[in-house]
Amino acid sequence: GGHQGDAEPDPVSLSGNVTSLNCGVMMSLNSTAMKFDVYYGKAMHYTLMVTAASFVQVLLLVRQIEYTNARNSANKVSLLTIGQQAIIDSYLCLVHLTTGMVVEALFNAFATAAFFEFMIFSIFEMRYLLIIWKARRPQGFQEGWDTMRRELSMLYSRFYGCLLGGIVIIYQMQKYPTILLILSYTFWVPQIYHSARFDHRRPLLKRYILGMSATRLLIPLYALACPKNFFHSEPAYPLAMGLVGWMSFQVLILLIQHCKGPRFFVPSRFLPAKYDYYRRIPPDPTEQDCAICMMPVGPASG
Repeated sequence: GGHQGDAEPDPVSLSGNVTSLNCGVMMSLNSTAMKFDVYYGKAMHYTLMVTAASFVQVLLLVRQIEYTNARNSANKVSLLTIGQQAIIDSYLCLVHLTTGMVVEALFNAFATAAFFEFMIFSIFEMRYLLIIWKARRPQGFQEGWDTMRRELSMLYSRFYGCLLGGIVIIYQMQKYPTILLILSYTFWVPQIYHSARFDHRRPLLKRYILGMSATRLLIPLYALACPKNFFHSEPAYPLAMGLVGWMSFQVLILLIQHCKGPRFFVPSRFLPAKYDYYRRIPPDPTEQDCAICMMPVGPASG
């Protein structure tokens, strides 16, 4: 049997059971009616948010690339940090495009969001990856077209290999979405490690760090903390707070590295010894020879 819910048109719910004693089958049914105009409005607001965030990310990427080229410091930027962000954007592009194809009425809105995500990872982030790759392997781009083609093939094959590998990992770990979400938002950790290992100072702009962190948190916070979201998912406030805390911790480390040096958290006894270019003059300089002219060093006359 079945029963209709409240007399009010919104919400309308239907629940029931179907039982067959002869076949030994029992089925339960729970359904809720939905106002499509409200659903459509939420979807439009979501796509506008994603499109605006993507536009901001494009501006931040352009300024960061200009900053890197001006200082000739592409080797200071972690390849894994930019690559992981590019993979996240490619997944978002695929998800938004698929959603637009499934829900035909929302195709235009979601296709616009997917286009911006595609533009970010395929044009700007791939270009940035190429600049970093070229800075680390300059000899590969100076030995003719064949060598350059091999370098490009190596870069693109690794990127798309990681892209396909990430899909396999997501499929295998679909029962652990919390772990996947936290791992996806650890893209600043490789940069922290890279800067500390090679003592690279100020590889990223502050506005790039803050802007990228804020805009990339919009989608998960919308799904986890908005009670009436487009996905109809239940709010998970502890996970949302944990994600913001984890991202804030990474950003804090990057900003302190920016101000106090990339190795501020490493004890001095674990740091490698640096060559001291200041050489003290001995008390009796007459016994020393000049390293440039090879003449005896003596006191200045007159």
